[in-house]
Amino acid sequence: MTSTTPPAPRRQRTLLTDELLERVRSRADAHDRDNTFPHDDLADLVAAGYLTAFVPERLGGAGLTLEEVAREQVRLAGAAPATALAVNMHLVVTGLAALLDARGDGSVEFVLRDAAAGEVFAFGNSEAGNDLVMFGSRTRAERQDDGGYRYHGTKIFTSLSPVWTRLATFGLDDSDPDDPRLVHGVVAREDGGVRAKDDWDTLGMRATQSATTVLEGAYAPAERVYRRLPPGPSADPFVFALFAVFETLLAAVYTGIGRRALEVGVAHARRRTSMKNGGRSYAQDPDIRWRVADAALAQDGAELQLFALARDVDEGVDHGARWFAQLVGLKVRATETARVVVDHALRVSGGGAYFTGSELARLYRDVLAGIYHPSDDESAHATVAASVLGPLEG
Repeated sequence: MTSTTPPAPRRQRTLLTDELLERVRSRADAHDRDNTFPHDDLADLVAAGYLTAFVPERLGGAGLTLEEVAREQVRLAGAAPATALAVNMHLVVTGLAALLDARGDGSVEFVLRDAAAGEVFAFGNSEAGNDLVMFGSRTRAERQDDGGYRYHGTKIFTSLSPVWTRLATFGLDDSDPDDPRLVHGVVAREDGGVRAKDDWDTLGMRATQSATTVLEGAYAPAERVYRRLPPGPSADPFVFALFAVFETLLAAVYTGIGRRALEVGVAHARRRTSMKNGGRSYAQDPDIRWRVADAALAQDGAELQLFALARDVDEGVDHGARWFAQLVGLKVRATETARVVVDHALRVSGGGAYFTGSELARLYRDVLAGIYHPSDDESAHATVAASVLGPLEG
């Protein structure tokens, strides 16, 4: 027999220490209870260089891959889901810029340079009543004589609302009815034309402070307008980069919630005892063991698919026409799996988990937010159906 040497393990770089994560975890309940933004968490993340995780080393950042950042987001979400989801939006903007930059597209290099200089990005695309999501907009984009654009409209779910300094947004320029364009650009808070409402009072993910943002002529200079695309689906690499990073990192946050819920459920099962079974731990009860195992089976699958697909993005694997189906499917499976795992954890943890002060109660409320993020269940199913059945006829 011929012996073979196993391949060297992949070295996963990390920026988040266990000590940092424990500090973040210790503050999560208070920020949730008080409905406050975690300024202290953000300061720790900035000090760790986390907001420059995607920035290439040549520009002064850590140069992490999508898989590496996804693994970090799983860990951060396990400590404080709302903190992870809030910073996720900064990571989406910088991550799509890094992906395009790595593939030779320098149109968004300014995003990476700004992030390296300490700017905090938010993602201002969602709009009430806009089920076209990225393929249409209710926001008006008005072209200026200098080639820049002013935006007029209302964006919802703008995470990092109290602290962002740069907003990646888009709107529709329909000044030419025969050639309307969706205009993507970045506005600076310091330049005005932006108003954040104090309207974030939600069931879960409270510390994200994802307030409504009103654009009242917010200005993106020509050099910060990086795409003018026709409405509807597009083959532009920007669209793929956005979907790839957005869906992967969303999946990471909810996978992190599932991982933490399983840990808490296991701890409760080991700690609880049964009078019926002579004081033995519930971890020895066959029914409890089956339920914990069911949760672990689901969680293992979620983590494996997340890291595998993130690695495929990093390595430029060719999934062809199936790419978007893979990405939206990842998001739906991750968020739905997390809900299942949290539910199992609650069921094995006893009535104490039902009290508002319990971590599992908070995780239960936080995990529900996953159903509202793009791509939603209906949109994802339409995308997957088209990828395997072809487009609808007529």
